[in-house]
Amino acid sequence: MPRANRYVVPGQIYHVTHRCHDRSFLFKFSKDRDAYRAMLRDRVKRFPVQVLGYCLTSNHTHLLLKVDGLAHEVLARFMQTLEGDFAQYYNLRKKRKGAFWSDRYHAVMIDSGEYLWRCLLYIDLNMVRAGVVASPADWEWCGYQEIVGLRRRYRILDREALAEALAPARGWDDVSKHYAETVHEALRGQRLQREACWTESLAVGGKAFIDRMSSCIPNRMAVERVQADGIWLVRELSGAYSAFSTPKRGSKDVKEAHSHV
Repeated sequence: MPRANRYVVPGQIYHVTHRCHDRSFLFKFSKDRDAYRAMLRDRVKRFPVQVLGYCLTSNHTHLLLKVDGLAHEVLARFMQTLEGDFAQYYNLRKKRKGAFWSDRYHAVMIDSGEYLWRCLLYIDLNMVRAGVVASPADWEWCGYQEIVGLRRRYRILDREALAEALAPARGWDDVSKHYAETVHEALRGQRLQREACWTESLAVGGKAFIDRMSSCIPNRMAVERVQADGIWLVRELSGAYSAFSTPKRGSKDVKEAHSHV
């Protein structure tokens, strides 16, 4: 499989995705998702990285991150310590050897405002699309519960940074209420289809944002700019990053994943 390319620009928001080795359901037990989230909470205290959203599934992770400073170095170090330390923890706990993660993580630059709303919604509906839960409120390992006030202890999301990126003119209470309504409408309208742009592009947003981000991509990489469904994106011509899979409701893996919840 081709390696996922990454282009990192300071001060931008990134949707970072990473799957388990060989698509295995290595996150199927809640204790491991809890451990990963605890490590994530610890890492944001050490690095100039703000978590705006996340979802931990049974075999891959989604992180919505805002990165400051020397972005490429910060994001690389942040992910290296988080993913490396968790892999070591998991192998020690399971008395196993070998890779935990499959190849490299993929990072998509996300525009602010309406595009960030859509990306955040896509992330939080991940386990609903998979048929594991009926609502993101039922999946503990995503940011939705924090945004709508269902989770108040051990929070990870930077609510101030998230509100500023989503709607600078609104306060947090307004952002939280609007997001809950947006999720409710998506569930009621069954708008749950997979949108590959959020995980397989280099950048997603408005035309001005895409033009600006495209200028940061090395000339050696062949890319194309595409407009679809009201958004612009830039992607590699060499082929999209592979899709992520999640077990369906009723499968053995899902039952095991919930046996320790």
